[in-house]
Amino acid sequence: MAQFHELPALRVAVLGAGTVGTEVLRLIDEQGEDLAHRVGARLEVTGVAVRDLSRDRRPNVPAELLTADASALVRQADLVIEVMGGIEPARSLLLEAMSHGASVVTANKALLAQDGAALYEAADTHGVDLYFEAAVAGAIPLVRPVRESLAGDRIQRVLGIVNGTTNYILDAMTRSGAGFDDALATAQELGYAEADPTADVQGHDAAAKASILASLAFHTRVRLSDVHCEGITEVTAQDIAAATRMDRSIKLLSIIERVPGEAEERISARVYPALIPNTHPLASVSEAYNAVFIEAEAAGSLMFYGQGAGGAPTASAILGDVVSAGRHRVSGGVGPRESRYAALDAIPLDELRNAFYISLTVQDRPGVLAEIAGTLSGYGISISTIHQELVESEESDTERPPQQAHIGITTHRALESAMTASLDVFSSTSTVLSIDSVLRLEGE
Repeated sequence: MAQFHELPALRVAVLGAGTVGTEVLRLIDEQGEDLAHRVGARLEVTGVAVRDLSRDRRPNVPAELLTADASALVRQADLVIEVMGGIEPARSLLLEAMSHGASVVTANKALLAQDGAALYEAADTHGVDLYFEAAVAGAIPLVRPVRESLAGDRIQRVLGIVNGTTNYILDAMTRSGAGFDDALATAQELGYAEADPTADVQGHDAAAKASILASLAFHTRVRLSDVHCEGITEVTAQDIAAATRMDRSIKLLSIIERVPGEAEERISARVYPALIPNTHPLASVSEAYNAVFIEAEAAGSLMFYGQGAGGAPTASAILGDVVSAGRHRVSGGVGPRESRYAALDAIPLDELRNAFYISLTVQDRPGVLAEIAGTLSGYGISISTIHQELVESEESDTERPPQQAHIGITTHRALESAMTASLDVFSSTSTVLSIDSVLRLEGE
């Protein structure tokens, strides 16, 4: 076996020196000899591109490695690790790197979801690798199993918790009974949520990951605009209580699946908070952990679980990709290419069938339940269960009966468009005072 100093060198450029970037540099430094023997070449970091050179990043990043000229850095690299995030200048830098013969490892899920096609095409054109294990579910090995291990199978459905921030918030609401705002504040104090949590709590981060997973699983290009996206900001303590009563949990789910049709098969990609049975494996995923449940035709049900974010876990996934790309640089050849032969269309949400839970505040008088049931029935929606709670009157006269009631209804599977139409009727009638929540039921 060749000694460490006898191995050839691969020039590594790092774009970004935040939490993940500094962990990548630390691991390369601490595990350099082991990584070199796994790759067959020494990993020599030639520079770290940052936007602000005035910031002191020692001891994590040696000052002599810092540069503001990212373009010059990537043009001289064999491998480029991109952890800067955002669309630009990341997109232009990665395209430039590949045009100069560098392979790319990126954790940038937003860029892959929005413009992955351009990156794939550049990798093919220039004969280099494009790896992105860290872009979906952090340290969990997920991209590689879907792209490679299950390439001989037919994936039917993927149900996943792929955003640790929202899972922590929902878990905190369940454990403590807190409202959304209080749970979010706690998540921010502990570092699980950003100061601006919009991308997480509105579901955008999970939607980008769903786009990437759907493209890999179904061998077709799924754009971010194809993914229906809802966040968790409207989930209330009342919803959590209802879930507990039904022996269910509320999770923000990324769901991708094949949808058979009379003429042709289509695919669905969607993100929304949903009620899942507590007997489902995903229901027990707590705090900021991620988990993905895959249903494949031959392999059956598979579960992937682990830390979905954080500097060290994400750096672990990045270095796994670096080793793979580095091996190809040493021995020749390239890794997996984009598979998009299927060219399946995305089905609009309105054409899907789902089971629902709806919570309504209504007038407390005879005939209300029959009126609500009639409206749902008129749109082909069958009721599964009804739970009613009276709202005590605020009047001082205790003899006066309550004037309002809360009604929780679960339905059998029905068209999304039918539920939308029913809710439109409810919002325009005096019988229904408010539509408090609408959640889907998944994981049956």
